[in-house]
Amino acid sequence: MNTDKHNIGFNQTGLSDKETAVYSALLELGGGFPSRIAEHTKIKRSTVYKVLLDLSVKGLVNEIRKRNKAYYQPERPEKLIYFAKNRIRLAEDQLKSTEKIIPKLNELFSSSDQRPKIRFFEGADAVQNICIDMISEPKKYEMLAFSNAKLFKDYLPKRDLQQFIKGKERLGVTTRGILPDTPEDRVYDKSVFSGIRKNLWPKMKFISKEEFPYEAELTIYGQNKVSIAKLTKDNVIGIIIEDTVIHGMMKMIFEIAWKQATE
Repeated sequence: MNTDKHNIGFNQTGLSDKETAVYSALLELGGGFPSRIAEHTKIKRSTVYKVLLDLSVKGLVNEIRKRNKAYYQPERPEKLIYFAKNRIRLAEDQLKSTEKIIPKLNELFSSSDQRPKIRFFEGADAVQNICIDMISEPKKYEMLAFSNAKLFKDYLPKRDLQQFIKGKERLGVTTRGILPDTPEDRVYDKSVFSGIRKNLWPKMKFISKEEFPYEAELTIYGQNKVSIAKLTKDNVIGIIIEDTVIHGMMKMIFEIAWKQATE
């Protein structure tokens, strides 16, 4: 099937390739029997019948009887606008329905068992997924992090980084971080948090990058979560562990390190 012949931007309307081909063919022919449409589009007749039914449901074609057979006519192209608006309405309804059941689903998610809940992410979006979870908490908290500012900024696009920082400000998240003692890490707060309320700028301490080199982020956040993001160049992975005991243990380790790090 060659849909390029019929595609004049339909791929942005939400129609599938076959729907595009059939609807375009009807526009060109002014109407037709399924056999003629199949011949014109080089699509199997059985598939054409199904596509015509789908287009009828979407209000884009009209079926009439001609010579005692089903004959299809295209509706005016303006119907595509109605179709697109209807998709928006359906998406908005689905969003509202989903928002209503999220609290109940979260209850089920949290009470399923007593084992730690672990989520694993791999690839370029790993860091982004972790950041989204950090600013999706229901209330403010103190974030504690063993951080590598340079690598973190490299793996999070500037726009996403700003959305993350704004999300922390919206929640009122305060931060303490232990970073490698490098010039870039020393000015991390000024370079990233400059547009944020000063009381939400991170409090930072530093450790020798030669003595304690690391290419990862370990963050304690929320009420019971710990995230680890491995930021090596060719293999970015992220893990979120949700467990009260592990959260408390990692928090204790951070506090010990905080006392030893340099202001």
